[in-house]
Amino acid sequence: MVYYGLAVIILLIDQFSKWLIVHNMYLGQSIAIIPSFFYLTSIRNNGAAWSILEGQMLFFFVITIAVLAVVIFYMQRLGRKQPFLGVSLGLIIGGTLGNFMDRLFRGEVVDFIQFYIFRYHFPVFNLADSSLFIGVVLLIMYLFRDGKKER
Repeated sequence: MVYYGLAVIILLIDQFSKWLIVHNMYLGQSIAIIPSFFYLTSIRNNGAAWSILEGQMLFFFVITIAVLAVVIFYMQRLGRKQPFLGVSLGLIIGGTLGNFMDRLFRGEVVDFIQFYIFRYHFPVFNLADSSLFIGVVLLIMYLFRDGKKER
């Protein structure tokens, strides 16, 4: 199915980008791409977003498997018939698997995308995080749109 293919593509691009960072930058190194705005910064995170729940690997494994089970269930039941939903679930699966693979094989998540927005230092993230965020935003849009159809 095409939406699982999207998830695999996201996973492969995410893991390749992280491999490039791990093998070409030292931990803590930062490279200005657009000075004062966009940097590649090599950090590691053994928690969730913004290092929440650091060191809770078992918790993350259980939550990840549960989330993947629910998302795949909905992909099988509804995602195939509704392209917008299928894309959002594919992005969520790809992003979830990307960070899961890091935790499983590295014991931490590789983060490297850093933005400064109007002097605000946005937390460093990765492509899997971006995929998850976009997938969740699309899912929320789908749910609002679907809810309006039912009324």
